Amino acid sequence: MGSNVLRRLAVAIAAIALAVAPALAQARPVSVIADARMPVDTAQGHAQFPLYVSADWNVPQPAVQRAVVIVHGRLRNADTYFRTAQHARELAGVDPAGTLLVAPQFLATADVSAHHEPGDLLSWRGNAWMAGAGAASGVPVSSYAVLDAIARHLADRRLFPNLKTIVFAGHSGGAQVLQRYAIVSHADALAAEGIDVRFVVASPSSYAYFDALRPDANGAPAAFDVSRCADFDRWKYGMENRPAAIADRTPAQLEADYVKRRIVYLAGGNDDDPASGSLDKSCAAQAQGAQRVARAQGFYRYLQTRHPDGLIQTFHIVPGVGHDGARMLTSSCALATMFDTAGCAP
Repeated sequence: MGSNVLRRLAVAIAAIALAVAPALAQARPVSVIADARMPVDTAQGHAQFPLYVSADWNVPQPAVQRAVVIVHGRLRNADTYFRTAQHARELAGVDPAGTLLVAPQFLATADVSAHHEPGDLLSWRGNAWMAGAGAASGVPVSSYAVLDAIARHLADRRLFPNLKTIVFAGHSGGAQVLQRYAIVSHADALAAEGIDVRFVVASPSSYAYFDALRPDANGAPAAFDVSRCADFDRWKYGMENRPAAIADRTPAQLEADYVKRRIVYLAGGNDDDPASGSLDKSCAAQAQGAQRVARAQGFYRYLQTRHPDGLIQTFHIVPGVGHDGARMLTSSCALATMFDTAGCAP
């Protein structure tokens, strides 16, 4: 076999390995499932959802004034993210008694089978939870509804009479969930209860746009050539075929509510590899840019262009950081949003 053939074969094998790596990571069961359970009751029935909590949140916690809900990425390693939240709280120097940490775990069906968990434990097919799909086990409740349930539990004044702030923070796949959740969430109801809601959206692979514009070669919003990707504007990338929970509102109405949310977008300065194994390389994602930094810049510029008179959301690049959840969520900008520390210029 000639050297050119061998080289082509090696390139082909490497390409296949790169393509299947995310699928293999998704299929591999998690090593541990969170031990706490949150009951989820719906018209379809009752289910349980696993999560880590830094204190017993089922008894009154009058000292708690802030809750940080940290969402894992595609590996579903909520234990790792919970430790990151604990480290972030230590770095911020806040009183642990006053800040509750919550790390939900969106399991895959393979996780439930591997750990022989009961059938009422919520799990999703593959990464379907990232787009808000209904669970495959337990009851068909969406991942967004689970986050709503967490928020409602935290807003229960019998349990948390002095809660003032809820921060939802996520990196990578978790950031994908939270950017969409910021569109569908009922944050206004929490504001009416005197609770400030914030989001940290760090280095997702893609964003949900509100119309058919996408970044051009210079990163400016422009009409997108549909012939390049017929599905570029379907949910979770756009407003077509969006979930039933928000289908009764127009994209313009959803956008008007979305831009009222307090959101900090973060991107690692070195998270700019278009060949990253965990990067969404679908044509709908590629329509938003070649890599994560470009996609973050493009989406934020899109918002700025559409809301030139003032946008309460901000975007920051974290210098020298690649696709690293622990470093992103303990960066000065993340800490400033989560714990009101100093050190993140607008």
